[in-house]
This record gives sequence, C-alpha cells and structure tokens, in this order.
Amino acid sequence: MPDPDSGASFRDLTVGAFVDRLASADPVPGGGSASAVAASLGAALVAMVAGLSQGRMRWAEHATLHAEAAETGRRLATRLLELADEDAMAYAAFAAALKLPKETEAEQGARRAAMRAAARRASDVPMETLEACLAVVSAAESLAGRCNTNAASDIGVAALLGEAAAHGAAANVFVNLPSVGDDDYATEMTARAKRIVDDIEELAATAHATIGGGHSRDPLPA
Repeated sequence: MPDPDSGASFRDLTVGAFVDRLASADPVPGGGSASAVAASLGAALVAMVAGLSQGRMRWAEHATLHAEAAETGRRLATRLLELADEDAMAYAAFAAALKLPKETEAEQGARRAAMRAAARRASDVPMETLEACLAVVSAAESLAGRCNTNAASDIGVAALLGEAAAHGAAANVFVNLPSVGDDDYATEMTARAKRIVDDIEELAATAHATIGGGHSRDPLPA
C-alpha cells in the first residue's frame, strides 16, 4: 500500500509494478484502487482525444469544449490516482481497527467506534471515485460526435472504463455501509450511488450510440 512516511504513491509505480502489487496476496491495493486507476485511464483518454481535436479546422466550432475537456481530463486523471491511494489507506485503517483489543467492555466500545469511523471513510472514498467517474463519462459523452473522428474509438474506451470503474466503486460503497452503524447514512449513500450509476449508464449509452452511428453533433449550448 502507499507508504505515508516515504510519500510513495501508486502513481510512482510502473504499470507492471502496480499490476504485480494488485496480483499479490496483499489485500491492498484491491478493487477500490483498481477502479480508481481504471477511471484515471479513462480520464487520460478524454484529455488525449480533446488534445487531438484542438487546433483542427474541421472541429473548430467545438474549440471551447475541447479546451475544457482537456483540462477536465487531466485534472480527473490526477485526482483519481490520488483516490487509488486513499482507498488503500481507508481499507488499511479498517483492517487495523479490526485488530484492536476487545477483551474489556471499554476496549470493545473503542474498537466498535474505530471500525465505524473507518468503515465510513471506506465508503466515502469510493463514493468520491464514483462521482469522479460520472465526470469522466460526462466528458466522454460530450466529446462523442464533437471530436476528431480518428479518435472516436478512444473516447468510447474512455466511457467504457469510466462505466466499469463506476460499478466497481459503487460495489465498494455498498460493501462497507453495513459496518458504519448508521442506517440513515447507509440509505442516503445507497440511493446516491445508484442514481450516479444510472446517470453514468445513460451517458455511456449515448456516447456509444453516437460513436457507433458515426454521428456528428451540434456544439454544446454556451
């Protein structure tokens, strides 16, 4: 997992090293971090496609969109890699809480409180990832039919990665909620996650239909 003392981050690893870490028996990084990294790749593709479309006369009417998408893609790619680290640290905190002593009533109470706090953080982080996935897929959908047609498949991959990552992030939200010990919070988070996933699926479907049909679209409203 990331080492807070050394400042090491998953982003500092080679792709091969990260995959090796993911394939190891160590529980971190796990599905939450993998989802964030996958969404980061989708965001990077958004930035790439926007960059390939900028300065081209054929798509000049979408210049504002391309500039915004390029910035958004780079920002989200960075944030999602940070979330990959945060997800691993959140899980590690929960695992540490599970190992707290529980011999006395006081110890049991302290352990229970620590577990609930850690579980809440382990739910909040993938929710942030899920929200970032929505931004990735929204950016991809906005570019579909408004970008360099030679990169149309790349924006489709961006949407696919964002959608898959969203399902992974949502699964990590749901699995941690029962340990939070707050029914109102769990109900709110569950409904919120499901709404975001639904929105992402709708945006991704639009992007894929636009790309598959080879459609061009009008500029977004100013």
